[in-house]
Amino acid sequence: MTESLILSPPTLDCTGLTTREINQQLKKLAAAGADTVDLLNPQGRHNLAVAIEAPLKVRIRGPVGYYCGGLSEGVDIEVDGPCGWSVGENLMAGRILVKGNASACAAASAHGGTVCILGSAGPRAGISLKGGTLIVQGNVGHSSAFMMQAGTFIICGDAGHSLGDSLYDGTIYVGGEIASLGADAQLAPMTDEDNALLEQQLSPYGLATQDYAFKKIVCAKQLYHFKAQDFSKFKDAY
Repeated sequence: MTESLILSPPTLDCTGLTTREINQQLKKLAAAGADTVDLLNPQGRHNLAVAIEAPLKVRIRGPVGYYCGGLSEGVDIEVDGPCGWSVGENLMAGRILVKGNASACAAASAHGGTVCILGSAGPRAGISLKGGTLIVQGNVGHSSAFMMQAGTFIICGDAGHSLGDSLYDGTIYVGGEIASLGADAQLAPMTDEDNALLEQQLSPYGLATQDYAFKKIVCAKQLYHFKAQDFSKFKDAY
């Protein structure tokens, strides 16, 4: 890439660059001490800002494709538009804010940090979530939180069918309607601690807890250990 594409303050124009060149340049800017970089003309590019292991703020001025921010640790990404599937997959720490809708599998297998979708998310949002927090201001599709293992998943809108199917652990909050719960997911009473957590997580994004009638979903722990004599539990669950 040519150095003329880098302006001050750091601005990177994606036009004419390969995705590898864009991500390498982000890492170079972070190593050089930049704290914020603006990405212009992303044009739905896949794999932007992946594997960034630095406290770098990346402001992406437009829509992005799949895997945005995946495998990163400590990065702070803002996307001015929608994103493709698996935004923040395997995120270790940091934050990804999407100012639009997200496709399937948002925050899949994320271990830490926060992914916030200021729109709706497609099916399997929070699939195999291993830690951290996923916030969706709108609705989520079917099979969201499938095999979720840890962390917090906050859905302000409605949830599709089979929410929390095969849930291992972690907590899901839903502010709207739930089409159906998956196997081994159950409703639990809301507590003052739950409301305090929701306030803490939502207020930075201008969302008010009192605007929603949140319900709490946890694992029923009926399918943790397979026993031959309990076969009917598995058969009936699936």
